[in-house]
Amino acid sequence: GSPNKIKAEVSKVQKAEMACHSDETREKASEQPSSTSHTDVRSATDGSVPKSKSQGRNGRKLGAKKMESKALQNRKVTDYFPIRRSNRKTNAELKIEQHKHLDDLIKNGIEEGMQVKNIDGKGRGVFAVSGFKRGDFVVEYHGDLLDLAEAKIREAQYAEDPQTGCYMYYFQYQSKTYCVDATKETSRLGRLINHSKTGNCQTRLHPIDGTPHLILVASKDIDAGEELLYDYGDRSKASILAHPWLKH
Repeated sequence: GSPNKIKAEVSKVQKAEMACHSDETREKASEQPSSTSHTDVRSATDGSVPKSKSQGRNGRKLGAKKMESKALQNRKVTDYFPIRRSNRKTNAELKIEQHKHLDDLIKNGIEEGMQVKNIDGKGRGVFAVSGFKRGDFVVEYHGDLLDLAEAKIREAQYAEDPQTGCYMYYFQYQSKTYCVDATKETSRLGRLINHSKTGNCQTRLHPIDGTPHLILVASKDIDAGEELLYDYGDRSKASILAHPWLKH
């Protein structure tokens, strides 16, 4: 009957309908694919929805972890290990050791990693057995060390015999001219290494106690089986006339 009762009934019906609508909405929401819920989560993390308190705590934890990892990265090795003197040798120390090692090889006449072979139309040649790396000591050009005056006397004597080969090597050391005369036949291999303008070895002076020694070092990597060659450096017309192979 009364208007108040009718209003109360209407409000009950509206509430019931609203409840039904909300149930339908929940049902529809529960029927939607799970990807939608993932989208909501992504949007929340993108900042379109305010973060919850638990997310704030996680954020602070992540921030703390990042700061901790940065601190670890910024630490020095000395934070973990005590400072100690390095055992690594300086370049100067290494050079001194290498020089002493060469001294020993030269003084003891060590000649390793080479063999003599006969070459058709050329005579004897020296070949690498195990190979050499660029800069390696190969062999000493061993013979009698003469000053210029002595060398010229011997050279004149050798010129009288056409069968005598060319085994005299002139060089400058401390503003003085010397010559290594390896003409005499010996078992030393340096004297047998042949000439080439594009060889794989080069001459170098190595002083021991003030005395110069003429040595050959690898000017490039040399494979096993390669012939060892170096440029004799003689470009004089007389020498080329007597030894035409000097042109090559």
